[in-house]
Amino acid sequence: MDIDIFNNRLSPKYKILDPNEADKILLRFKCSRSNLPKIKTTDPAVIALKANEGDILEITRASKSAGEAIYYRVVIR
Repeated sequence: MDIDIFNNRLSPKYKILDPNEADKILLRFKCSRSNLPKIKTTDPAVIALKANEGDILEITRASKSAGEAIYYRVVIR
């Protein structure tokens, strides 16, 4: 039985950034991929998204104070 890990109201929203979006984020934060927080290729969300090493993920979480909080992670081995 396959379980959709994103089909839960508590699960954050994940998105793989395309190269243009990724470059804009790196410029905005004046950093490189190596400076971003990491997420492993073995993470269930990374596997479900079929993300590759080096991809940057945008993670949107619900926040009581801000409504939404956006985080970025780079996929590593």
